[in-house]
Amino acid sequence: MSDFLAHRTATPDIEATRRFGRTKNGIGLNAEQELSTSLRAFTRLGWNDGRNESFAYTEVDRTASFGADFAGDDWRRKHDKLGAAFVLNGLSGDHRQYLALGGQGFLLGDGHLTYGQEKIFEGYYTAHLWRGVFGSLDLQHINSPGYNRDRGPVWVPAGRLHVDF
Repeated sequence: MSDFLAHRTATPDIEATRRFGRTKNGIGLNAEQELSTSLRAFTRLGWNDGRNESFAYTEVDRTASFGADFAGDDWRRKHDKLGAAFVLNGLSGDHRQYLALGGQGFLLGDGHLTYGQEKIFEGYYTAHLWRGVFGSLDLQHINSPGYNRDRGPVWVPAGRLHVDF
């Protein structure tokens, strides 16, 4: 039994529950549709049980997104893309309770959680730089970052480099 459940500490510690063989269940769905020769729409859904330690790129238990991008044919850059997307991320009840009690994940946890779903609007431009090399500029507007209504909104600029081998 963990120190938290035995009332020996005031905050839960996810590391105290680690066991070999534990399973994290989840599913992801993706759909893309070409609407014309230069317009593509997409939607993505994701879910996991939210009852185990997060270990991947971010802490999210529920996600839904949709968006579209335009190929650069109209401005003579056929491998470039201009796109926009909306993302809605959420946490499971167990995950919210863990954070509200002061628990910490690898990205989240400050001892207090006024829960709110993350709402992200993203715009990006991807340029084909050279044979299989792409660079992107990205700007995100995030409401309730870290699932906390007391935070944000924030603007997050980013750059990406993608290389095909």
